[in-house]
Amino acid sequence: MLQIQLPADRPSSPHAILNLAFRIFFSAAGVFAVLTMLLWVFVFTGKTNIDVNAINPLYWHGHEMLYGYTIAVIAGFLLTAVKTWTGMMMPYGYRLLGIFLCWGFARIGWALVGMGVGSSNLWLALAAVGDLAFMVSMTWVITKAVLAVKQYKQMGIISKLGLLTVGNGLCYWGIYSGDMNYVRVGIYLGLYLIIALVLTIGRRVVPFFIERGISSANAEPIKVKNSKTLDILSLVTFLIFMISDIFYPDKYLLSISALGVALVNGVRLLGWYHHGIWKKPLLWSLYLAFLGMCSSFILFALQPWFGFSHSIAVHALALSGIGMMTLSMMDRVSLGHTGRNIHQPSKAVPVMFILMIGVFVFRVIMPLITMDYYLIWLMIAQTSWILCFALFCTTYIPILSKPRPDKLFG
Repeated sequence: MLQIQLPADRPSSPHAILNLAFRIFFSAAGVFAVLTMLLWVFVFTGKTNIDVNAINPLYWHGHEMLYGYTIAVIAGFLLTAVKTWTGMMMPYGYRLLGIFLCWGFARIGWALVGMGVGSSNLWLALAAVGDLAFMVSMTWVITKAVLAVKQYKQMGIISKLGLLTVGNGLCYWGIYSGDMNYVRVGIYLGLYLIIALVLTIGRRVVPFFIERGISSANAEPIKVKNSKTLDILSLVTFLIFMISDIFYPDKYLLSISALGVALVNGVRLLGWYHHGIWKKPLLWSLYLAFLGMCSSFILFALQPWFGFSHSIAVHALALSGIGMMTLSMMDRVSLGHTGRNIHQPSKAVPVMFILMIGVFVFRVIMPLITMDYYLIWLMIAQTSWILCFALFCTTYIPILSKPRPDKLFG
């Protein structure tokens, strides 16, 4: 039976930014990306009073990049996408605000730890409560919607969210128990689970976006290649790589599995390629993000044999699979879900992507060439990151905080 939604039945929220999750979480992620990197500059150079006995500053940085910035983007994306996938309404208005505030309280707690203000244990307790409430509430509403329509194919995504909650919990357990190994495992588990999520969702959306984006400019629709065999191989090789790098550090197994991930996803990329992507920043950015991930896995394979820092491979993977990928997805979703033309993004968008490429060059490539100017490379990379997300904020927060031009809710 057809149900007609009357105007009085339309959902409403106290402000447009609370209409759907992508609005508030993408806005906050952009602002947080700037502020937390600025704070990291001071923490890294020893300009704060961070309690190094409570937490290793490098782990502070890693935690907030993953469980702060990246999880905010994931929440904004999934709490919006699941509405499209399932047809079930996701939290909006004050319910959405409640979920967001849990994330916000946790970030305040970690910021105070980073600045070394007051008792680290007190702020970490606040952060732990906020993070747990945020992760559980986000996972619950997504799970509830998926189960309501019996979309069991989404359970892989839900399981990753559950494991991310465990990974975050390991970080807190490690800090309170005084065992930084738990923090290390929690951070690396978080990174690789997020990359697994990127590979899973990217496998679905990147070919779709390429087909739609190129076909819209062509008389004839195009079809890119996909393979179930490659999907399975990607999952298996990545799982072996993750276990090897976190729990079983064998250089032979690590190199073989990392090369396997790079090869499988490289073949995927060849099947997705169309020369038309270079005319559309929202397509070539996604393509380069996947290409960067493939290059990162090659670095993981080479690192045990050539002796460069493991951190370089880690940052290569994080900057391509998280930095470029989340930036591109936020740009696209922010336009599409506010009723704007995704084929005509702002002129600032290519500049953002070029700045993110600059972060990759100076944080990954230049240290591989020479470590003599490492601090200079690092400062340039940090500056490029800050400028990139400052530009994102000035471009998209005005869009995200205003109602849709077509007056629809969303």
